[in-house]
Formats: sequence, C-alpha cells, structure tokens
Amino acid sequence: MQRRSLLASLAIPAVAGAQGFDHTIRIVVPFAPGGTSDILARILAPSLSRQLGQQVVVENRSGAAGMLGADLVAKGTPDGHTLLLIDTSALVTAPSLYSRLPFDPLNDLAPVNLLIFAPYILAVNPAVPAQNAAELVALARTRPSQVNFAHAGVGAATHLGGILLAQHWGADLTLVPYRGGAASVAAVAGGEAQLVINGATATAPFVRDGRLRGIAVTGPHRLGQGLENLPTFAELGWPGPNSGTFQGVFVAGRTPPALVTRLDAAFRTALAEPDNAQRMAALGAEIRSTGPTEFRAWMAAETLSWSEVVRANNIRLD
Repeated sequence: MQRRSLLASLAIPAVAGAQGFDHTIRIVVPFAPGGTSDILARILAPSLSRQLGQQVVVENRSGAAGMLGADLVAKGTPDGHTLLLIDTSALVTAPSLYSRLPFDPLNDLAPVNLLIFAPYILAVNPAVPAQNAAELVALARTRPSQVNFAHAGVGAATHLGGILLAQHWGADLTLVPYRGGAASVAAVAGGEAQLVINGATATAPFVRDGRLRGIAVTGPHRLGQGLENLPTFAELGWPGPNSGTFQGVFVAGRTPPALVTRLDAAFRTALAEPDNAQRMAALGAEIRSTGPTEFRAWMAAETLSWSEVVRANNIRLD
C-alpha cells in the first residue's frame, strides 16, 4: 500500500504539468498577414499571453486556401501549444472540395471557440463606373468576362459567394483567386481587379478611407461607423444574405479536454476585455464566443450545408 501511494503521489505533478503551458504558444494563421484571421489573432495574443503565462506568437502559414496551415496544426503535437485561428469556411467546404484531403477537419482538429462573426463587404475599385448595386449589376451584365472578381482562394466562401452572385445577376464574372482575403482586397484597391467580397474586419478601413467603394454588406443589419449607406444583401434580394466570415480557433484533435477547456476560457476572457471588444466592434465584428461542444455541432451542420452548394456547382479542387 505504501508503494502504491508513493507512485500515485509522484504521478500527480506529472499529470498537472502535462495539462499546463510550459513554452511558447503559437497561433497559426493559415493566410497572409493583414486579413481578418491575422488581425484577430494579433488583437487577442497579448491577453492570452497574460492569462496562460507564456509568450503567444502569431505565425502566418498561407497556402491552399488555408489548408496548409490547418494540416500543420491537425498533425501537430496535441499539447495545446499550437493553435489554428482560421475562417471556418475553409474547413467546412474542404471535405466536399478535395477527394484527397490530408486530414479530416471534423476529427483531426478539436474546436476550442467560435470567436466572432463579421459580415462580408462587397466593394469595387473607385474607378469602376458603378456607384451602387443596381449600376454594378448592369455593368457586370454588359461587360461579360471583363469584371474581375477577386476572392480569397478557390473553394473559399468568398469564391463560392461570387459564383452564386454571378448566377443571380445573370452575369459572366471572371473569378480570380488570391492568397487570402487581404491579398484580394489589395488587388482591388490597386486596380488589378475590380470587385471583391471580404470580411468587414479587414475591408471596412479600405472603404472608409476611399481606397474602395462599398456597395453592399451581408449580415442581419447594416453596418455602423460611417457605413450606414451600404444596403444589405437581404434588402437587395441577393443570395447569401447571412454569409460572412466566422473565425474560430482549433487545436490538434487528440488534445486533452482539460487543455481545450482552459484555452476556451482564455479566449472568452480575451474577447470580453473592453479594449479588445471595442476594437473588434469598430471593425464590424460581432463576438460569438461559442464553446467546444456547440462549436463542434455547428461545424458539422455547416459542413453539410456547404457540401450541397459545392455539389450543385460541381466544384472540385483535385
């Protein structure tokens, strides 16, 4: 009995240490710097560092519409030190788009927290001769294949949204993929493309300072902060009125539940801090802060829903 008690007492610190954080924590953003995921990760990192007692760094690993970075985390050590912060559309569309996806988003990644929702802004380069939605649709119809629609990558929700809009408008748009939302916005602001849909968090500053002309927004209501003049997709009768960027954080699928719970709590606290909440509200983001169980169920439902859109449009990436 004494030997068994001694072994048990020795095991307690080991278990406690295994479920703590003892070195640098990485937030992998699978897109280029400047996009919604990158902005959000850098806003939250200082608070997470204070709470978890370790340095939290943001690492951009762009490529394959977010799949390279996601695969890195899915196959990483399940100790909670490597996180994935991603636009969830990249994960919920992937099973339908790829027949040889190197990981299973629903099993090889563990949801931690569905952080925010930000509506999409549809915007054009200021040189485009369309001041509003009606003029843009008319322009697209009369210039087949001449309006370049920039999006965040083949298979991204912004790509699929562009397909649905083109069909609804009866227009032939040229869909041009970029390495993430930030790159697509920069392309339109620079005149390389004419039209973009992207998350308000990264796009609103371009509209406010005149580098882009806003046309419309998704989501349940119009945006504030000087963008009240932009009608919603619902007002216009356009498809995807409730679409937008849902940003979530994940860890490797076999991460111990206790660590997932601790990370969830840390993100909830970070989101609730007044400075962080104000910064995100100014960028058009709505805090969701959905925990692991509900987040997992939401991911499964979204994967099923998007698979129907992908199949209906016969989109494959391999």
